[in-house]
Amino acid sequence: MPIPELISPRSTRVSAARRLAKRNFRGKDRLFLAEGPQAVREAAGHRADGVSTLVELFATVEAAERYADIIGAARDAGARVHLASEEVIADISTTVTPQGLVGVCRFLDTPFEDILAARPKLVAVLAHVRDPGNAGTVLRCADAAGAEAVILTDASVDLYNPKAVRASVGSHFHLPVAVGVPVERAVAGLKEAGVRVLAADGAGDRDLDEELDKGTMGGPTAWVFGNEAWGLPEETRALTDAVVRVPIHGKAESLNLATAAAVCLYASARAQRASGGCRSVTES
Repeated sequence: MPIPELISPRSTRVSAARRLAKRNFRGKDRLFLAEGPQAVREAAGHRADGVSTLVELFATVEAAERYADIIGAARDAGARVHLASEEVIADISTTVTPQGLVGVCRFLDTPFEDILAARPKLVAVLAHVRDPGNAGTVLRCADAAGAEAVILTDASVDLYNPKAVRASVGSHFHLPVAVGVPVERAVAGLKEAGVRVLAADGAGDRDLDEELDKGTMGGPTAWVFGNEAWGLPEETRALTDAVVRVPIHGKAESLNLATAAAVCLYASARAQRASGGCRSVTES
């Protein structure tokens, strides 16, 4: 493949990518930014309905040489590849220290009905989650725990916020995510699909350890996680099958959202896999 010339900072392609830092333009164009080698590599390998998710890739000369495999995968996926100066990458990037690769990707959210039709066994529901870093981290935790879907309610942060995309470290491209689902609809739909819906809340009347000991965690389960500051409102907790707290055995006042989500999701994953064992993260 011929080596492209450096793209001009005044190019319409650069301007179009730069504006994706803003939510209204992301929604209008149905495109978002993925930065860094891990996210771009995952985007280049992801396809939806036979179409590549990666549309365009901007790379510094140094990054193009260092990550030649990613550049090749992007070209194989049909993405336009542009060599860019560090100044152009910094202009497009939303990070303080860009890594030299910025991809433009198609939206990849999944209709809620399709998630229900797949009869998922483990789901994370983000209700009223406003911090994009937390949303992306919970998505990453759900991916790592083997969850089959994530649902963001209509009161939660934008899935494609650059901070959320960075925090997920590529997990955006690994599992179905539904967005903009009213919490009432999310809970009702999951229950109809045979999924037990649990609210994670520090004031819950049930203890996670006790639920595990009783053997109640092995069936299809959805965890509802609330706002970082004030948790889940009473009306949301009332919709669920049970409100479960993560026990605090030490002196910590509480757990942050992402940590609590990881504990809950892994507890369910372990219970569901109990008969077949659990793959170790150190397994080669």
